Amino acid sequence: MNQSFVFHSNSELLEGPVFDKKNNHLYFVSILDCLVYCYNPKTKEISSVKLDSPVSCVYLLRRKVILAASKNGFFEIDFNSLQKQFVFQIDTDKLVRYNDGIEDSIGRIIIGTMGFPEVKEKIGKVFSYHEGQFKTIIDNTTISNGLAFSLDNTLLYFIDTPTKKVARYSYDLRTGEVEFESNVIEFKGAGSPDGMCIDNKGMLWIAEWGGGCVSQWNPLNGSKLRELKLPCINVTSCCFDNHSNLYVTTAKSESKNDIYGGGLFYIELNKN
Repeated sequence: MNQSFVFHSNSELLEGPVFDKKNNHLYFVSILDCLVYCYNPKTKEISSVKLDSPVSCVYLLRRKVILAASKNGFFEIDFNSLQKQFVFQIDTDKLVRYNDGIEDSIGRIIIGTMGFPEVKEKIGKVFSYHEGQFKTIIDNTTISNGLAFSLDNTLLYFIDTPTKKVARYSYDLRTGEVEFESNVIEFKGAGSPDGMCIDNKGMLWIAEWGGGCVSQWNPLNGSKLRELKLPCINVTSCCFDNHSNLYVTTAKSESKNDIYGGGLFYIELNKN
């Protein structure tokens, strides 16, 4: 298993990696710098577009065109021209910002919120947005974080970080409604669950804030399968590329020895 350090620009909080498997580009954000990045793994070229408020996650639209969620609304960003355009906003509390998001298989946008500039208990929500309409599907969250759909699209896994748990909701793809079923994973160590993704066998890969690793879990029985250590303490999110290898985002910590926090890593789990 090879691990490489891909990118570092002194960011405090890298997040939200999404890989466009059709066009072979990686997108990720620097939340507090209001920056959205596009990375081409073949050419190693990286470009960025700056928005006017903290930006949390992206959704793929077409080749080198994405939708980015920022505190001041959702913007379409064209990395072919480096142009941006406001598209819509959801009616959210003024004291929150968006955090992790995901798209379901028919194009609904799912996105969570958290307190900003201060984290406040149970001020967050998870919204669903589709065809100009939005609704709250999960309420009273503190730090809405990782989201992942089961492979058959009938379950939504969700992390509210301070709970140190992964919750499972039934998901109705037709209506976009969710219903809480149970907590399926609990973190008992130093790390708290942050962003996550799901592999092609239905196992969850979860970035551990304060845990210095990405861990793999079986959501069917709550067991931890493996742990991939990184050289920094705050690991924020992860996603798979075309080869089932992992891109991992991280954040700075208060440690003066933390020279890698805020960087982007690539973990080669499989030979290309």
